Amino acid sequence: MRRESTEPGSGRQRGPCRAPPFAWVAAAGWPKLRPVHWQKVTVIGVGLLGGSLGMALRRRGLARQGVGFVRREAARGECRKARAVDDATTDLVEAVSDADLVVLCTPLAQMEPLARAMRGALKPGAVVTDVGSVKGPVVRRLESLLKRAGAEFVGSHPMAGNERTGVGAAHADLFEGAVAVVTPTARTSARALREVRRLWTGVGARVLEMGADEHDRLVSRSSHLPHVVASALAALVLAPGRNPRQKDLCATGFRDTTRVASGSPEMWRDIALANRRHLDRALDELMRELGKVRKWLAAEDAEALFEFFQVAKARRDAWCGSRRASPSPE
Repeated sequence: MRRESTEPGSGRQRGPCRAPPFAWVAAAGWPKLRPVHWQKVTVIGVGLLGGSLGMALRRRGLARQGVGFVRREAARGECRKARAVDDATTDLVEAVSDADLVVLCTPLAQMEPLARAMRGALKPGAVVTDVGSVKGPVVRRLESLLKRAGAEFVGSHPMAGNERTGVGAAHADLFEGAVAVVTPTARTSARALREVRRLWTGVGARVLEMGADEHDRLVSRSSHLPHVVASALAALVLAPGRNPRQKDLCATGFRDTTRVASGSPEMWRDIALANRRHLDRALDELMRELGKVRKWLAAEDAEALFEFFQVAKARRDAWCGSRRASPSPE
């Protein structure tokens, strides 16, 4: 039996009853309509980040229509079930056609091929951004590529996420209070930068602007190096052939230290290769620090070891305190 639904406050029939589009903001029952900023936002890759972004846009009523591009037919149903987007398609051209804003939420190695495949379907003036953890290579390649197609690319990186993957792990408040780095260049228009800033502030993030190379140098230490270390620890300590009791003695400290090693191997392979120059330098810095520890152990230098642990504790505690006291997102 065909069911009809009525738009709140209008008395008009809307056709078959279905999930409300992004312009409808969730509250109790069927909520009232809010003004939208974008008519159509397309998310390329609806996993943890892409799905969370779609949910956040829906909750805040920032786009009238949200469309997701996925590679598998089965993923279309997963996206609809999670209510991450209004519709999902395996047709890239269909996904990006008439989109005001396109967000690449795929592993880094897939971004340039996808940009090449979709550039002919982008409408003039469309703004494209991404969520990649490395900015230099992405910005260099995609900015020129999309400029020639009449669109604009502005690199961005929301510092949010966890070791889980897939749209089933997505949630609408993932970006609340997170830092989102935006990396404009001398070729970035004020309009494109404003649109990308509005995207991230709109979903609750605090925007920082910096150059792509500075971003890559800093995250090589704070994000990429910890992942390599966690992965090395997990591979070493849990290697086959260890004493069977080894795993029994891996408690919460080991679990917390290696948590990020459960992240996507494909994604982290791409990140390590794309940022290999800065990551290599960060590994050198870490090995120098570990070399000091080895010398102190050999010399039984209790004072140096105490200072090492004391300084580390003080710096981490101060960092945690500054995060709790940080200003609210813009």
